[in-house]
Amino acid sequence: MAALSIKRLDANDANFSAQLEKLLAWDSVSDSQVNKIVEDILGDVRNRGDAAVIEYTNKFDNTNASSMADLTLSHQQLQQALARISDVERNALTKAAERVERFHQRQADSSWQYQDDDGTILGQKVIPLDRVGIYVPGGKASYPSSVLMNAIPAKVAGVNEIIMVVPTPNGELNDLVLAAAAIAGVDQVFTIGGAQAVGALAYGTDSIPKVDKITGPGNIFVATAKKSVFGLVGIDMIAGPSEILIIADGETDPDWLAMDLFSQAEHDEQAQAILVCDDAAYLDKVAAAMQKLLPSLERESIITESINNRAAFIKVQDLAQAVEVSNLVAPEHLELSVADPEALMDGIRHAGAIFMGRYTAEALGDYCAGPNHVLPTSGTARFSSPLGVYDFQKRSSIVFFSEQSASDVGAIASVLARGEGLTAHARSAEYRIKK
Repeated sequence: MAALSIKRLDANDANFSAQLEKLLAWDSVSDSQVNKIVEDILGDVRNRGDAAVIEYTNKFDNTNASSMADLTLSHQQLQQALARISDVERNALTKAAERVERFHQRQADSSWQYQDDDGTILGQKVIPLDRVGIYVPGGKASYPSSVLMNAIPAKVAGVNEIIMVVPTPNGELNDLVLAAAAIAGVDQVFTIGGAQAVGALAYGTDSIPKVDKITGPGNIFVATAKKSVFGLVGIDMIAGPSEILIIADGETDPDWLAMDLFSQAEHDEQAQAILVCDDAAYLDKVAAAMQKLLPSLERESIITESINNRAAFIKVQDLAQAVEVSNLVAPEHLELSVADPEALMDGIRHAGAIFMGRYTAEALGDYCAGPNHVLPTSGTARFSSPLGVYDFQKRSSIVFFSEQSASDVGAIASVLARGEGLTAHARSAEYRIKK
């Protein structure tokens, strides 16, 4: 049986800040070797299009495609996958989709206008993006939930066309992923992944339409590629490894929190699980529960590496200090496994998603709670938000001056423009000032 070795930190130690910074460090996206590989792939896809996509897909996914037709799925294939899955699976996907759609409908923004006292009409026109690309991981695991979380907000926003890319190692299709695409209303599906898929979506090829924005999580090569094409297209975020931070008061069943920590650690070896508590004896109980439960999990080796390398138990003085620690981490997922989670809410400033109370397992948020599971990682919750309908809408300002208001406001613009030394700006405004 694999042995777990969990780092123990104390928030009151003099060197805690340095220890925490070292624990949280994750800068793999800046790896020079990865950057070189990604830039070479992106350049090749930009220059050779479909041919490069086929070549890299065959190389990295161990497929035998001879044309893009071999890497394209039809609507009929999606519907066949939906028919093949079990009734239980179909019902679960449908119910999850309904919950996700219901939540995201509340995020939809709409255009607005108002008239100023001087008669000026000002406002904002909200417009959905024309075409988006969603990246669905397909390496260590398959993620039908990611299909729903990316495609449904885009549909709610009114996006005209959703292009999905999903790697299929060894050419193996996942019926749940394809069924989710059918339910979510994805328009086209290509069985490609990695940096080559990001490049194809960003630049466009003869077979793959160029998109306006790329969303969805992926591995380090996908994250690096998204970072590289940002500016040519929009992206949702640069996703790092999955994270969970749990604030516990020592009263939750230790088995529950052990499994909550494992639920993130099983994503991949770089995932991070942190437990914060003011009771050292309780931390010991959770550690014992983790050791007991680990052998029951199929992804034991991945979990072990994640826990041993990146996990930590942090002892704090009280729950108020636990909140301070959480804000320093700015976790992707924050569980408040305490008797009164509402009492902590005012203090929480940085978290991708907050799961309140002992019964609210983060895993529910991954699948069917309703809010999006595409969340800011690696501390970016300090300035970023979950994926949402707003990511698939853009806004244009509306300005409409009457003859009189153009004259009145033009005088203001003239003074400011001449103050900046921009004479053409000033004269453009001055032409409209009534004599």
